[in-house]
Amino acid sequence: MAESVQEELSVLAAIFCRPHEWEVLSRSETDGTVFRIHTKAEGFMDADIPLELVFHLPVNYPSCLPGISINSEQLTRAQCVTVKEKLLEQAESLLLEPMVHELVLWIQQNLRHILSQPETGSGSEKCTFSTSTTMDDGLWITLLHLDHMRAKTKYVKTVEKWASDLRLTGRLMFMGKIILILLQGDRNNLKVPKS
Repeated sequence: MAESVQEELSVLAAIFCRPHEWEVLSRSETDGTVFRIHTKAEGFMDADIPLELVFHLPVNYPSCLPGISINSEQLTRAQCVTVKEKLLEQAESLLLEPMVHELVLWIQQNLRHILSQPETGSGSEKCTFSTSTTMDDGLWITLLHLDHMRAKTKYVKTVEKWASDLRLTGRLMFMGKIILILLQGDRNNLKVPKS
């Protein structure tokens, strides 16, 4: 790990020093470092919205963008995706320099403006990105086993719509009485059930 990254992590640990505000999830010479920051940002009507930000700093960071995941009980999935996209856009302007603290400050100052944009919506579906310790923003695959299906045509259309909305690809397989759905896509669009 580069000395500048170690220094940035030390600074972040000092800044986010309250209990449960900062946690290193994994550290590897080959995969980089993954850590979580719990913070709050001003949302609508001056209400603080708790945010869980998970950053994955690859080995060649800060020459490349960090992986970012957003989680909040008060934001919809679409809002979380929009916040992540805006953070990554901001990160592009900070390449080659330590940027995590700048990104956290930026989202604290700009969340209200991001949420007020029409494309972020205000639905009731909660943001449910997985908080597993192996945050990898690469391609993930999941397999679902269905025990039965009442209206095959309607169910197939529903699964196709979900897959399209979440930008996933996959297969629906009928093998006798066994029904399987194989999905692949961005790790942030696949929820891992809690065990």
